[in-house]
This record gives sequence, structure tokens and C-alpha cells, in this order.
Amino acid sequence: MSDERPVSRYASSEMQFLFTSHYKYVTWRRLWIALAKAEKKLGLPITDLQIAEMEKNIDSIDFNKVASYEKKFCHDVMAHIHAFGDVAPLAKGIIHLGATSCYVTDNTDLIQMREGLILLQAKLASTIRQLRDQAKKYEDLPCLSYTHLQAAQPTTVGKRICLWIQDLLMDLSDLTDTLDHLQFLGLKGATGTQASFLALFKGDSSKVKELEKLVAKEMGFSKVIALSGQTYTRKQDVRIFNVLSSIAISAHKFATDLRLLAHMKEIEEPFGKEQVGSSAMPYKRNPTRAERLCGLSRYLISLGSNPAYTAATQWLERSLDDSANRRLCIPEAFLVADSILNLLHHLASGFVVYPKMIKKRLDEELPFLATEHILMASVEKGGDRQALHESLRKKTQEAALEWKVDGKQVDFLHAIAEDPLFNLSKEELQELLKPHHFTGRAESQVKEYLENDVDPILIQYKNCKDYPASVEI
Repeated sequence: MSDERPVSRYASSEMQFLFTSHYKYVTWRRLWIALAKAEKKLGLPITDLQIAEMEKNIDSIDFNKVASYEKKFCHDVMAHIHAFGDVAPLAKGIIHLGATSCYVTDNTDLIQMREGLILLQAKLASTIRQLRDQAKKYEDLPCLSYTHLQAAQPTTVGKRICLWIQDLLMDLSDLTDTLDHLQFLGLKGATGTQASFLALFKGDSSKVKELEKLVAKEMGFSKVIALSGQTYTRKQDVRIFNVLSSIAISAHKFATDLRLLAHMKEIEEPFGKEQVGSSAMPYKRNPTRAERLCGLSRYLISLGSNPAYTAATQWLERSLDDSANRRLCIPEAFLVADSILNLLHHLASGFVVYPKMIKKRLDEELPFLATEHILMASVEKGGDRQALHESLRKKTQEAALEWKVDGKQVDFLHAIAEDPLFNLSKEELQELLKPHHFTGRAESQVKEYLENDVDPILIQYKNCKDYPASVEI
């Protein structure tokens, strides 16, 4: 049996690292050190030697010893406090001074999610940049559009790509806003009153407030939540998960469109030279990455409702029924979101467009779509609008029926050119049927949207890391 974990199959090493035990528990120790430094600065009897010993041993985590302590205490935070005290004996008596468990657990969750959002922000901006280049490249390539998955008016490939970009830009805006408003729990004590810290500082409220500011700054937060019970309000988790599930919604829409277009042989996802599409059918080019993207997106969308239930069912100042749930859903949501953006970036940068197939499908439908233009041109030459309309109705119905029943496509233009009622030559009809006559402002919309909406936003993210457009499997 394979020991492969799904997370290693899909998520990046950067995102995986944020949710390792090592990162989590080192962050607990960073929080204890930040607390000790701030308490020392504000006058509590903590020495430089104690802090130095804690810093020296921040990575020295004996997980076997932690497990032994946890078995004894049935409490994970106490287990880690004792294990840290063992490697930093000088500081043993001041580790976690005045704090409650949520000081390390909740604040670490927020740090992990903040770093995860920063990583996703960069990948999302990079994906949009890739799609922007594709939209520019195909801004004027006419293609058939669909409503109800039935042939509708022509658009351009670039316009369709811009619809995908628009959804992702909304996600990027929401993600950035969530990051900008993320609030540190800080130091609130057992029920949010900061009573333990007030006691440590002999009733000096100003020192308690300064303590919280110092620790928040040390951990990279400019905002601290004003009020809490023992935990920060789980509405913060709801806000974060809404962003993640919204990215999944946009990704699913993109991937679904790509699958439909692959069926029509108009646009396909990248396909390797030696890639196998099917174990049974050698000719197959299944859109496996787009399908995987849909599957992962559905999973993340389903996770989106989980924090809502948690936030809604928190009792008074806190209950513990959120703990096991959040240990599972927070890492999973971020790992899946990362996997989704890895795939989305890969597909956005490498999908293959087939202009001749796009033209062929458009040419098949264009005579039917052009009937109004034909009608107006014939009326301008003195034709009877009602008679022309009836003739067009009959001709289109007959042509469509023959196409669908017999599989034979009728030369619709030839039939109209031969009919004196219309008074139009085949050359005139061919001019009327040039695709650019039917795409409206699609090309202009693409140019304007990229220039006015996309490019200014991408400039704001120019310093974000650009990720390679590849996936392992």
C-alpha cells in the first residue's frame, strides 16, 4: 500500500511547511519568547539569560517527550510548556507567564493563516497576470458564444478570458482586504478580561495595553482585536474561509469552461508528449487537470460552511467543540486552496487555442446568426420586410432540420443568393458574414478592461513572487 499523502500530491512545499508540526510548535515558542521579552521590558523580573536560553533552544523540540507529557497531562499546551522548560531550564518558571492556552493556539492559527493568505495572494496575482497575457493575445479572435450551451452571438476568445479574470480579481480584492483587516488575538487571558496580566502589573492597565502592543508588533501584526472571550471571534475564520471558497468557485467556473471547450476542440489544457489520456483508449486527451481542479474546488467550497457552524455555536466566552474541528479544517482549506491555485496557474499559462477549429464552429453557425443582418440588407435594397422574414424562417428551419436529421449541412448562403427576393449577391452575403461584424464591442471591451481595470491592479502586486506554471502530476 502506498504511503503517499494527498497533501504531498497536490499542495506546494511552501504551503505544506506552514502546517507542519515543527512550524506550529516553533511558533508557540516564538510567542512565549515575545511575551517574555515584552514582560521584561515592562518591568517583570525576567532576565536576559532566560530569554537567551529560550531563543537558543527554539528549534529543540523532542516530540517523543512532548507525547509523553501530553499522555500524562491530557493537555497539549502544558505538554509543550514542560518540554520547552526541559531544554531551557533557566526560563522554566516564566514560560507562558500570565497567559492562557489560546494565547499560543489562537495566535498561531492566525499567523499560519496570515502566511497562507500571503502565499495565496502571490499565486492569485500571478495567475491573473498569466490570463491577462492570454486575453491580450486573443483579444480580437472571434469565437462562438453560448447561452444555455446553445449557439448565441459571437464574442472573442479574449473577452471570454476576461470574464475569468474578472472573477479572480474580485477574489484578489477580497483576499487582500481580509489580510489588511486580520486581527491578532493578543493577550486576553482566560475569559478575555486580561485579569491575569492586570494582576502581574499590580493593576496598571497602561502596562497591560502596552504589553499586548509589543507582542503583536513582534509577531508582525498591526491590528489587535479589541474584544474577545477566551478565543478571538470565529467570525474571522468565516471571513477567511469565504475568500478561500470564493477562489474555488472562480476556479471551478474556469475549469468547467475549459472542459466544455476541450469537448468542442477549441481550447485544451497542456498535454505532455508522453502523457497518457486513457489506459484503454490511446487517442484520448482527457482534460485531467481541469477535472482535478473541479474536484478540489468542490471540496473547498464544501469546507466553506464549516467555520460558519463553529462561529454560530460558540458558547458564551468559549467552548472546546471548535478545537478538533479547526485542527482539521484550517490546514485542509489552505492546502486545498494552494493546490487549486497551482493548477489554475498551470492551466492559465499553458492552455492551447485552436483558431481554425474555433473558426470552423463559428462558420457553421454564422449563417443562422446572420439572418437579421441579411434581413436588414435586403430591406435596404427595397425588399418587403415581412416577406423576407417569412422566407428566412422557412429556409433556416429547413436547413437546420436537414443538418440535424441527415447530418448534411446545407449551403444556406447559396440558397439566399439564388433567391431574387433577397436581391443579394454571394459576395455581398460573404461580406455580411465576416465575424467581426457580429462581435460588437468585445475587442474594445478587452482593451479597455485590461488597461483600466487589470493592469493598474497588477502593478500593485508587481513585487509578489512569480510561481512556475508547473504541477507535479
